[in-house]
Amino acid sequence: MGIGKKTSTRLAELAAATVASGFEASCERFDAITARARTRFEQCDWLGMMADMGERLEHHSFGVDQVIARLRGILGGLVRDARLWRDARTAYEAQVAGWSNRELAETFFNSVARRVLKTVGVNAATEFDREAMQVDPDRGIPPIYEAHPADDGTEEAVRSALKACRFVSPFEDFDRDVRLTSKAIEAEVAASPAAGSVEALEMLRPVFFRQKLAYVIGRVRAGSTTLPLAISLRNGRDGIAVDAVLTNAAEISIVFSFTRSHFHVEVGRPRDLITFLKSLMPLKPVAEIYIALGFHKYGKTELYRHLRGYLRNTSERFVFARGTAGMVMQVFTLPSYDYVFKVIRDRFAYPKTNTREEVIDRYRLVFRHDRVGRLVEAQEFEYLEFRADRFVPEVLEKLLAEASRTVELRDGTVLVKHVYVERKVTPLNLYLREADERHANAALRDYGDAVKDLAAANIFPGDLLEKNFGVTRHGRVVFYDYDELCLMTECNFRRLPEARADEDEMAAEPWFAVGESDIFPEEFAQFLGMSNSQQEMFKRHHPELFDPSFWLDMQERLQEGEIMDVFPYPRAKRLRG
Repeated sequence: MGIGKKTSTRLAELAAATVASGFEASCERFDAITARARTRFEQCDWLGMMADMGERLEHHSFGVDQVIARLRGILGGLVRDARLWRDARTAYEAQVAGWSNRELAETFFNSVARRVLKTVGVNAATEFDREAMQVDPDRGIPPIYEAHPADDGTEEAVRSALKACRFVSPFEDFDRDVRLTSKAIEAEVAASPAAGSVEALEMLRPVFFRQKLAYVIGRVRAGSTTLPLAISLRNGRDGIAVDAVLTNAAEISIVFSFTRSHFHVEVGRPRDLITFLKSLMPLKPVAEIYIALGFHKYGKTELYRHLRGYLRNTSERFVFARGTAGMVMQVFTLPSYDYVFKVIRDRFAYPKTNTREEVIDRYRLVFRHDRVGRLVEAQEFEYLEFRADRFVPEVLEKLLAEASRTVELRDGTVLVKHVYVERKVTPLNLYLREADERHANAALRDYGDAVKDLAAANIFPGDLLEKNFGVTRHGRVVFYDYDELCLMTECNFRRLPEARADEDEMAAEPWFAVGESDIFPEEFAQFLGMSNSQQEMFKRHHPELFDPSFWLDMQERLQEGEIMDVFPYPRAKRLRG
């Protein structure tokens, strides 16, 4: 039996109010966790900071689950009535129209509606379907930043900017840090041909916190030129100190990289903050900036809307991504698009023994874990639709044949039930073949640094082959193949036993027992896939990676609860080395 129009309208308004109330409660939880970051930093509570990071990642899903449970109690069988949700969308739009975080509120509504209605593709009648956000990088947002004039010199501007952070903890040596920071800023301004003298520092009011560092972010105004500025702060036994001063877009972009965990930063109007940050990093996609600030659900929304716009405005077709085909994933992309799409194969080739569920669990681990600038963040999507003619025939045939659990063809439409979307990087094995000697050698060195950084974050890649690593546009080596990834603390690092006789050394199989979790660092050279000259250089720069002692020491430190330092900038940028 149907319901009357008045009743339907009342229920739709009640559903909208319930979603709005749930969103506000979710925001309160998010903000409360975020606000703790300042105290964590001031008290050097790094374990608490890491725990907060994991808790905050779950706030959106938790809030959506709670709202759906309430809606089922309120609406009963009508909870899946599409007409009611169309009216609820209209009521909700009016309710959140003036909110400072409206874009986040709309995404929350979409999450609820899509889950309840089991939406495939996009249904503009029951969810918010806007174009990707456009940002004017030159637009000034006075309320979000504070100007610190340099009328009495750069040091006074720096002094004012650091005091504005209002930390409870004292600085280790405030005057020293003011002096060193000023010199670094003035050196960068002097090296910029169009810049005049420093007139002011325009610094964002909120402080950015992540792991063991805090950042004061803004820009230097020097004549008609503005330069981006990020002042990195650390805290320790002797107090707070400036650790590094970053003064160009590339350096700051790396700090906000898609390979790093999210910042904790208190902000009332996310769009204003995004606009300011975009002015500092014009090449950084809006979606990635939202994600970097912890708004990963809205970042996903922006990413998908950008993809739809790209498909509308180009005639490119999906092809397989460059690199060695994986045994677990099939990876496709658009030739000029900055992202790749990864779907899980139906069956994994020998010697892979993982299950589909184990692969998904590893991607979830990466999402929750400290990525220390070395793990590419994957955005997980469900039920995406594409026109079949946007695929190169060979690609579509293989996807349908080898990933049939995930990819279906329905009346000219390709339905992708589950896919990971990642930023496109150049596979390391291809990069080493194609780059000149200087860049190839730099990548090899950073490859070893990447493995060490991952170890410091309690991650062992499992498979160290070059094809599983990539090089970003900034030349940083990152890891993106997660099916063999595991925690360092789960590994059993061992030395190779001495051979009992010559026959043992010549044997095709080990003469000693090998457990499933056993790892022999002395054998790593066999699995790197490098040329002899590359391997020689790699061993010269990273000999410890082939020594079990290094791995056992790292493992012991991790088991004792140590949070190790991994900085998002070169050692040379640190003010005191």
